Amino acid sequence: MRWVGGWAWRVGGALGIIWLVGVALLAPPGPLSSSSDPHLSQRLHRAVQELDSLKKQNDDIRQVLQDFTLQVKSLSNDGVVAADTAKANSNPAVVAELQQKLEHAQRMLQQADVTAERKSGSSDFTPSLDFELTRRQVERGVQELWWYMTDQMHQLRKKVEAYSDVTAQIDQMLEEGQDHVRVAQFDMQRLSKLDGLGTWREQEAADLSNLIQKRLHALQNPPDCSKAKKLVCNLNKGCGYGCQIHHVVYCFVVAYGTKRTLILKSKGWRYNKAGWEDVFQPLSDSCTTPSGVTHSHWPGTNDTQVLDLPIIDTLSQRPPYLPLAIPRDLSERLMRLHGDPAAWWVGQFLKYLLKPQPKTQEMLDNLADTLGFQKPIVGIHVRRTDKVGTEAAFHSIDEYMMHVERYYSILKLTQPEVTKRVYLASDDPTVITEAQKKFPDYTFIGDSNIARTAAVATRYTDASLKGIIADVHFLSLTDYLVCTFSSQVCRIAYEIMQTYNPDASSYFRSLDDIYYYGGQNAHNQKARFPHNPRKSEELALLPGDIVGIAGNHWDGYSKGVNRRTRQNGLYPSYKMEEVVDIAEFPSYTENQKDGAT
Repeated sequence: MRWVGGWAWRVGGALGIIWLVGVALLAPPGPLSSSSDPHLSQRLHRAVQELDSLKKQNDDIRQVLQDFTLQVKSLSNDGVVAADTAKANSNPAVVAELQQKLEHAQRMLQQADVTAERKSGSSDFTPSLDFELTRRQVERGVQELWWYMTDQMHQLRKKVEAYSDVTAQIDQMLEEGQDHVRVAQFDMQRLSKLDGLGTWREQEAADLSNLIQKRLHALQNPPDCSKAKKLVCNLNKGCGYGCQIHHVVYCFVVAYGTKRTLILKSKGWRYNKAGWEDVFQPLSDSCTTPSGVTHSHWPGTNDTQVLDLPIIDTLSQRPPYLPLAIPRDLSERLMRLHGDPAAWWVGQFLKYLLKPQPKTQEMLDNLADTLGFQKPIVGIHVRRTDKVGTEAAFHSIDEYMMHVERYYSILKLTQPEVTKRVYLASDDPTVITEAQKKFPDYTFIGDSNIARTAAVATRYTDASLKGIIADVHFLSLTDYLVCTFSSQVCRIAYEIMQTYNPDASSYFRSLDDIYYYGGQNAHNQKARFPHNPRKSEELALLPGDIVGIAGNHWDGYSKGVNRRTRQNGLYPSYKMEEVVDIAEFPSYTENQKDGAT
């Protein structure tokens, strides 16, 4: 009987473990990261499915134990089970059947343990900072290698144009090389989501965003507005929409860095005379007036209640926390999560600022229905008119579409029949017609009326404002963005894109500049390996050298200045790593009850 009791104890213990796992999984969850998280319902649905699976396994094991108990009772009543193991072994058929059922229960228990561990790992697993930095370094290295090889092969092709057999071979090498890179990029994307990384990244991005949005809300809604320290920002900077939005973000960052409530003066806004609140929701529910006991221009003193902030171009005594800086208390988490922490940080301020009024949201919803906006889709922003010849060079629609085609060629590895959609935004209405004529196998979505209102003569009208708001909105919702980062509209769309994705730092291709923020602090890179110049225009580098980057030439080389030697020139991009600017911001932990910092 001890033998039978021992088996019953083992199965009962297995059942107990399953019961404890079930209790743990069914226990009330902690605070949700954000009720507005677009992925929340999907994660909850998966969790319910997984719990149902575990409950079924639990029920099956209960049934095995119940059958086992009934058989033991039956054997006991018939006098077959003796008081010791030897007599029990006198019925080998029964023993074999019981052994088989116990092994079945143990297998189910092991499977339940593996499932529970795997699901727990998906939600609790956090990769090391070194792992994530190295993984992204490999991704950038593969891309830089291909840019270098492509440029060199094109240069070689020009030199041997007279030899058709050689040029044909080069063209074949370029085509096959692109296919190699396409598959490698697909594998890297897949790698970034394996072993719970994708689930961890979604949850971490939601948690961090929720934390920042809570801080901004607390900052903008002080307990007593009459006593709150304030920072006044005048919206009417003499520039276009994208520039003005970035001006407000700069003001908001300084407000966060000085722990002051931002007061936005927007009446008479050149885009809408009624002001910001006619289009977007107010920045505060309770504190919108610039009144205070003491008033001064920046920088004032810590005791000054109200400060007026100038535009970033004329700012004296620049604080260290201007873009591209990120807060130290979140720096490790941001660097682990995101490939471009500064863009993520700016995106959080835009997320708070650009909450549409109901009529603005209705306009966007109606336009989405009219255009038939749906995913997958690539966004293109073609800036012409006043930018070409001054701030930016002319780029043909063919240049944009080359990168769109590369995106869809990767997507076709898993979606062979995908419809190739493009949201095309421009200030030149002829671009949409040209694109439709040249690329008939694509479905182009865009509004030529928006393009017409974006022209210089009609830029500061109500129709123009609605158009630019719509373009930024839809560009930020695309899966991949092809544009020129010399345009602030393009950079805003990229920044907002970070709020819709855990890490969209690589979801773009700029035809000119790297990402930057107007009036930013220095953007530096650090040499990982030495470099001996091969040409006179190249920099000499030692490991640890800091280089101020001016731009990426997309051919394997970037341009910048070596801070140690003060030499300007080209340097190999693949030997460098980003230097993230980390600044001391004030502590906001007292406004948080979840201790997430």
